[in-house]
Amino acid sequence: MAEQPPFLREIDTLIRARYPLLYLVTFEEQRVEGLLGEIARAHGKDLVEWSATRGLRTFTGAHRGEPVEGTADPVAALMYIHKLTKPSIVILKDFHRHLEDALVVRALRELGNALKAAYTTVVVLAPTLRLPEELEKDVSVVDVPLPTKADLLQLLREIARLVTKNRKATIDLNAEQADSLVSAAHGLTLSEAENAFAKAIAQDNRLDGSDLRLILDEKSQVIRKSGLLEYYATDQAMTDVGGLTHLKRWLERRKNAFSDAARDFGLPSPKGLLLLGVQGCGKSLTAKAIATSWKLPLVRLDMGRIYSGLVGSSEENLRKAIRAVESLAPVVLWVDEVEKGLAGSSGSNDTGVSARVFGTLLTWLQEKTSPVFVVATANRIESLPPELLRKGRFDEIFFVDLPSEEERLEIFNIQLKRRKRDPAKFPVAELAKITAQFSGAEIEQLVVSGLYDAFADGVELTADHLLIAAKETPPLAVTMAEGVARLRDWARTRTRPAS
Repeated sequence: MAEQPPFLREIDTLIRARYPLLYLVTFEEQRVEGLLGEIARAHGKDLVEWSATRGLRTFTGAHRGEPVEGTADPVAALMYIHKLTKPSIVILKDFHRHLEDALVVRALRELGNALKAAYTTVVVLAPTLRLPEELEKDVSVVDVPLPTKADLLQLLREIARLVTKNRKATIDLNAEQADSLVSAAHGLTLSEAENAFAKAIAQDNRLDGSDLRLILDEKSQVIRKSGLLEYYATDQAMTDVGGLTHLKRWLERRKNAFSDAARDFGLPSPKGLLLLGVQGCGKSLTAKAIATSWKLPLVRLDMGRIYSGLVGSSEENLRKAIRAVESLAPVVLWVDEVEKGLAGSSGSNDTGVSARVFGTLLTWLQEKTSPVFVVATANRIESLPPELLRKGRFDEIFFVDLPSEEERLEIFNIQLKRRKRDPAKFPVAELAKITAQFSGAEIEQLVVSGLYDAFADGVELTADHLLIAAKETPPLAVTMAEGVARLRDWARTRTRPAS
């Protein structure tokens, strides 16, 4: 057999060690079926498959046997497997659906005990892990990873060969463009990647470097289908963020940290940032700008979606979200207002669900090795569990304060340019001076308010519109002065200033 990936070597070892019951967690039924077929042929075993629609049938080489009558019932199928005389690998498709039946569980346990003296292995194939307590000590679980870049490159080559042979379309890719398409498709199953490449070809009868965006759009479907994450197609750049010079410099010096050159240099992948600060001062905007600047996809984790009414499902939801994010790596994961999602982590406000979810998140932040850059933002430091602030969870903790006068001037320039106005025609220095204690978001809304007034008056935006809007808008730092002062005092010795 050719060189096997680690997960396949593990499966092969378990089969050779005569483990009777395996549980493979994967969506890629067809791909894994093919890999198990290769193992069966290498060891001279039959490959037997079961599904609820057809029952059991044996594959000998390329020959598909006829289904065994009466084995569509799961218990009948397990009883029939007892009678197999030839060493086999038996695949049970979607069998997790039947493991809630006590009769099926008992039949599977008895089969597992019987197979310990045989050379047959039963393999459950399922997209999620649902293992009843009775089977925990009898079943070995293996998570099947998504295809590697090498697998996807091989798929792309095969598609290019077939398309070129049949002369149905044009393939115009150099090595660099092919690598970009493969990187864009990383995180998809082989079937999803094949569909994405086929869609790109069908669009204009050619596959070239310009199809990168289409592949990325297909990749966003993975996020949408998870139901736990949101994919952001952001175009905000660091130039759209006013001020925050220290934070920008820190990010600039790490923008190539996910490259192969960084790995060769001995650098680990950066873990991420925790951004604390006053509301509306650019924390969320910075998360979006990081993804654009580093040319990475941006995915948002909504902690509210993680929690579910079913016992144990909240933790599984978080693990599912983590798996989905890691499959898309390298990626920027944005956890907005993280304190709201962890408000009950002390366990006093619920049955301990928040504490368990928090523990799962902390462990992943500490131990993760995949290139996922986490940007967590928070406004209320008193709601943050102290464990989250410990070194090792994040590379750095920055405090994003209200902008200085110089930074407010920069923000006015950015906001006026965004709305197709020439900042040179406005007294931005005066505006920056009179808007002390305004946040960046409040300055943006000030410009928007002035535009509304100008539009309602049927005239072009003038300095008076902006000055009036500034005088009429009390900033949050004034109305919530005590809270802002407390936040600044806390951050002074505990965090690194962003500007």
